Amino acid sequence: MNAESPRPELPDHLSIDPRSKHYHPEVLAHDIGIRFNGLERSDVEEYCLSEGWIKVPAGKTLDRRGQPLLIKLKGKVEAWYK
Repeated sequence: MNAESPRPELPDHLSIDPRSKHYHPEVLAHDIGIRFNGLERSDVEEYCLSEGWIKVPAGKTLDRRGQPLLIKLKGKVEAWYK
């Protein structure tokens, strides 16, 4: 733990989209690392540890609201504070 500010426990399901019910600003205030199938990823928009998936942007494609189009990848997911 960091002495300056205590870090909340990482949730099982986390999203960086403020419209999502899985958005936790107190967790996202800290730098989080995601490892997917042994490789560290920096483009993860949402993850679920228990179900073993991440959502990442599908290139530069946008949906009708201007948000990145996401694809779900399944595999081994690990999350930690950097």
